[in-house]
Amino acid sequence: MKLWQKGNAAHQKVDQFTVGSDREYDLLLAAYDCEASSAHAQMLAKIGLLTQSEADLLCTALDQLKEKANNGSLVIEEEFEDMHSKIEHVLTEQLGDLGKKIHTARSRNDQVLVAMHLYLKEELSSIKNTVFQLFDLLMQLAEQHQKGLIPGYTHLQVAMPSSFGMWFSAYAESLIDDVHFLNTAYTLADQNPLGSAAGFGSSFPIDREFTTEQLNFSTLKVNAVAAQMSRGKVEKTTAIALSMVGSTLAKFAMDICLYMGQDFNFISFPDNLTTGSSIMPHKKNPDIFELIRGKCNAMQALPTQLTLLTTNLPSGYHRELQLAKGPIIDGIQELKACLDMLLFSLPKIEVTPNITDQKKYDYLFSVDTLNAKVQDGMPFRDAYRELGTAIDAGNYQPNRSVAHTHIGSIGNLGLDAIQKKMDALR
Repeated sequence: MKLWQKGNAAHQKVDQFTVGSDREYDLLLAAYDCEASSAHAQMLAKIGLLTQSEADLLCTALDQLKEKANNGSLVIEEEFEDMHSKIEHVLTEQLGDLGKKIHTARSRNDQVLVAMHLYLKEELSSIKNTVFQLFDLLMQLAEQHQKGLIPGYTHLQVAMPSSFGMWFSAYAESLIDDVHFLNTAYTLADQNPLGSAAGFGSSFPIDREFTTEQLNFSTLKVNAVAAQMSRGKVEKTTAIALSMVGSTLAKFAMDICLYMGQDFNFISFPDNLTTGSSIMPHKKNPDIFELIRGKCNAMQALPTQLTLLTTNLPSGYHRELQLAKGPIIDGIQELKACLDMLLFSLPKIEVTPNITDQKKYDYLFSVDTLNAKVQDGMPFRDAYRELGTAIDAGNYQPNRSVAHTHIGSIGNLGLDAIQKKMDALR
């Protein structure tokens, strides 16, 4: 069954090519299509195109379908092109001609738009809440390990003293930036496109403010053409937000992989969070974090993929917009899985003590030694040359006591200030 079909069936090869994986992705969107259809039915009753009893019958049937979609028992068979045709078929099968009335004053275009907007709102909220949990965990770890020194690197060369507290809280604060991107994506998704129909509105006297309120959208996407043009754009904005979170997670995962290596040995995890080798019995491989790194790096290509998909499209609907559905749904599921694994594994992190006591980290303290000379009155450039000469001659003696006091340094992490920044976004 196809909502657009007027009698002649499409060739099977055409059908397979045009439908693609829509049925699988629509199983995730079907509950939102039912929710929007219920609001649409109530609106049709409000303007007199349905009786209230007819709208109630439709909503009861739609609630049952929504429940099946949520518990995973809904099936979209091959004879149906998508969730829309399946849902309308079930309504017609149960309610006769009344089921055929549900499509009055709308198009599949605004159906899939509103379902995607509702889906993105819920998923972005879920991701944001999980990011908050990761932030809280990183802040706890920063507080717990703030005095544990580790080398800081530039160009992968030993540079200056850092600390586990600085490392953990750096990623916590980076997540604050990512939440701003999630909020922007949510704001775009929180606009009701229902009622734009095929992208040019309807001759029916529909009440779009009513459905906006019914579906808990903050506002209406007013212009019908603008509503249609938001398809692809809201997915791309979401992809940018996902990629920003992914960028933070990928860098953090890379640090973990590096720090777990025997040459660093800064951190470790229990054996049940690592994997072994088929021939090397000593190996404890960071597969979890390598996969997080890979998945999140791949996620950073998502905005480019959606940009290229939509870059030369004029206004109005075009079938390739369908291709935006799969990548954004897959990206959301991948990011949620990566966040979940970090929340599962990080509480079990084991931190190595006294790392910077090793002789190979002597030069880590050269800048502090230089600064001490300057504080004693020596001009900076003279102190720099004097210390450089001592290092070249092998006469440098490190002073491992550090006294960093400014906010954001290893001696004053500013955890309260970081916490306030995130609290303002909750």
